[in-house]
Amino acid sequence: MSTKSKFPREQINAGNRAFSASRTTIETAFYGNNVEKRVDLKEAYEMAKRAQGTVVTDMPVFEPEKIGLPAGASVLLFNDGETVGRFAGARVILGEKGVDEGEIAKVLREAVFQTRYKTMYHTQAYIGLDEDFIIKANLLIPKTYENTLYNWLLNFQYINPFYDEMYLKSKPVGDEPDIFILSDPDFKHPKFPDGLAYFDPEHNCACLLGMRYFGEHKKGTLTLAWGIANRNGYASCHGGLKRMIRKDGKKHVLGVFGLSGSGKSTLTHAKHAGKYDVTVLHDDAYIISSENGSTVALEPSYFDKTQDYPLTSPDNKFLITVQNCGATPDENGKTVLVTEDIRNGNGRAIKSKLWAVNRVDKMDEPINSIVWLMKDHSLPPVVKIENPVLASAMGACLATKRTTAEKLAEGVDRDALVFEPYANPFRTYPLAEDYEKFKYLFEKRGVACYVINTGHFLSGKIPKEATIGILEAIVDGSADFKNFGPLSEIKTIDVTGFVPDFNDAAYIELLKKQMEGRIVYIDSLKTFKGGRDELPAEARSGLENITRKIR
Repeated sequence: MSTKSKFPREQINAGNRAFSASRTTIETAFYGNNVEKRVDLKEAYEMAKRAQGTVVTDMPVFEPEKIGLPAGASVLLFNDGETVGRFAGARVILGEKGVDEGEIAKVLREAVFQTRYKTMYHTQAYIGLDEDFIIKANLLIPKTYENTLYNWLLNFQYINPFYDEMYLKSKPVGDEPDIFILSDPDFKHPKFPDGLAYFDPEHNCACLLGMRYFGEHKKGTLTLAWGIANRNGYASCHGGLKRMIRKDGKKHVLGVFGLSGSGKSTLTHAKHAGKYDVTVLHDDAYIISSENGSTVALEPSYFDKTQDYPLTSPDNKFLITVQNCGATPDENGKTVLVTEDIRNGNGRAIKSKLWAVNRVDKMDEPINSIVWLMKDHSLPPVVKIENPVLASAMGACLATKRTTAEKLAEGVDRDALVFEPYANPFRTYPLAEDYEKFKYLFEKRGVACYVINTGHFLSGKIPKEATIGILEAIVDGSADFKNFGPLSEIKTIDVTGFVPDFNDAAYIELLKKQMEGRIVYIDSLKTFKGGRDELPAEARSGLENITRKIR
């Protein structure tokens, strides 16, 4: 599934969806005589290694030749300044209410004009790792940001003969043009003092201005790739997916959806003490085919938090680059990392594909189960939702709390419960499209739906071990599900220390309040963004039916 890079002259006109004011302004910058094309990963490593401010650690990259790096490559550390997380407030999406392309185009033109005083690097990568879905993306970024260029090539699939051949064999994806992203982390504009992440999703282009954090570049690219997938028969997923094969040979493909800090990476990479033959697709970005339920990973490597990995953790063996962490000499005078978010919150690292021993880029077996990972203290460790409408509605009202991966506007409470539909804050298309795709998977393809609470139930923190045990019980078929109180369409299992008491009036009131909060959220979508994310009436009705039964 390839995108278009070139067009016949007679198709270069206003009627071609590859051309808009935003797209043309951004793409034209790639062809300036101040632009150097840099697509070789080994060259990018050397550039990042020499870039001012890079810390070249004495920690070696594990088996670097297997991931396209030179022998003897070292783990590189590069730190940002004040901002060490994504800033949702900077995202401006063309097509949403109040976004005037004419006004934004003025900012884009000025940003492009100012790049003429800089040497700019143009690099390319593939997004999607199978003939079913592989598209081409372009990044333009100024000299001195070689680490960002290097990280981008590591995070996505750098160009090489193997993937070039795959791309040539892939099916063209309609009239979708290649992705183009212009980044200038140093550009400032008075209208956007905290930066601008601008997206023209229909024309597969974006502009990142005043934003240094690599996560903006990663998720900005995925934002456009997920949009392409959505338009072409896939459900776009921000989560992890794994296949677990039991001793009796039965397979179970399970996807977990959650935001940073929800446990999606931990659960995706859990080894389960050798109980199963585990194969990982990815822990952050993949797509599900509505046609046959197969799945494709969008990235080869992993962009993981370093908070839970002390220096001596065996997982750090697979580090390639690190961002926003510290450094210090060890007892032998070797420069090593200081992790665990001592320097600041949201320390990050790119880990190699080799982190998952059994890793694949596509799973032909259809997905069996979808898990919404939530942090809602009214919910027990797990519930199973057997109504397709309610299952998709609960995904659309996925409850969580903000994490250190985000920069928040002044006055925003990081501890407040928030709803992030399908754990994907990077959607550029109407929310109803995701709702219908997931409902189809539950209703037509027979995918099971679970909600797993990875936070607190009432005042008790649910341990990771309990959550992993729940996943294993689901895969083994040993989970003894029973009605969740008076709710027959929702089931649960008893987990010692976390059993809901439906004779407790205070608990009933809390549960009802949290469910009503979801209804309020769905109602808010009717006016938010001009109603672009309004859900079908059945989603609200499904939740209303639940609240009426809670007594």
